[in-house]
Amino acid sequence: MFTYNLNDELELRLLDIQDAERIHELTDQSRSYLREWLPWVDYSKTVEDSTEFIKGTRLGFANNKSLTTGIIYQNEIVGVAGFNVLDWANKVAYIGYWLGEGYQGKGIMTTVAKGLTTYAFDYYKMNKVEITAAEFNHRSRAIPERLGFKEEGKLRQREWIYDHFVDHIVYGVLADEWKKS
Repeated sequence: MFTYNLNDELELRLLDIQDAERIHELTDQSRSYLREWLPWVDYSKTVEDSTEFIKGTRLGFANNKSLTTGIIYQNEIVGVAGFNVLDWANKVAYIGYWLGEGYQGKGIMTTVAKGLTTYAFDYYKMNKVEITAAEFNHRSRAIPERLGFKEEGKLRQREWIYDHFVDHIVYGVLADEWKKS
């Protein structure tokens, strides 16, 4: 079982089927908040949907194609983060994340993204870590900016969010840049 301790209050842990109820509950509690930027929210309506999501994340982990973890804050799952894709051919890890609305503003996601970036370079020996965020999702964009990622460009109409396209801003950091910072 994958577990990665970030500090005394925060760790990342591979999701397990027993976490489906909590993931569903957290999604449900934050549904309107998450829906603004995440297109999957309307498709995750039941505990069974969360169970299927977790099964998919475990398959990705078993096949070494992704790593999706629960964010454990003070012994409770408060969100999900990890590497949506591990591109071994190009040595790039793509970070994705979401956090329950009630856990915003505590520095949790910045700590998580920092930990994942360090893990990608130290353990996976990746050359680059990328984070993308919707252009006007300022809270999400602040995370890579705070961590010293470089803004690399805009992906036009990158994602369909229910009734409109949104552009994404791409951020990246290279292994040698991260080690210097």
